[in-house]
Amino acid sequence: MTFEALRSDMVAAMKARDKVKKDNLSFLIAAIKKEAIDKGFRDDIPEDLVDKVIIKVTKLAKEQVDTCPETRPELMAEYQTKYETFKSYAPAQLSEDDIEKYIRDNFADLIESKNKGMLMKNTIAALGSQADGKTINKIVAKICG
Repeated sequence: MTFEALRSDMVAAMKARDKVKKDNLSFLIAAIKKEAIDKGFRDDIPEDLVDKVIIKVTKLAKEQVDTCPETRPELMAEYQTKYETFKSYAPAQLSEDDIEKYIRDNFADLIESKNKGMLMKNTIAALGSQADGKTINKIVAKICG
């Protein structure tokens, strides 16, 4: 997802008078800008940074949905809408089988040496925002365990 595409979607939501979507995209854009400034980017924000922030914000929104008390249905609806909006912009994630296949195909030497640290580091670097770190860790533990 490009930063410009997010901006244009926010403008479209503003024109459609969709306040909820506009607010959610505005929050997402602000989080991306903050992360970009922290990383030293001002104008040309790379797609991988945008994707990482979207994944991070989506995880936080999912956590809000999961921890929201059932006695607050209006708050639950707000969190659920926020989560669905963020999830629709998140990059597609690889399945566990695909991740395991990738690891076995590309890092046989590290698997043989059972070097979990290097295997995690190389896999996360190679797959980037296509796979969640927790999922990779679970698969690496299964392979090396």
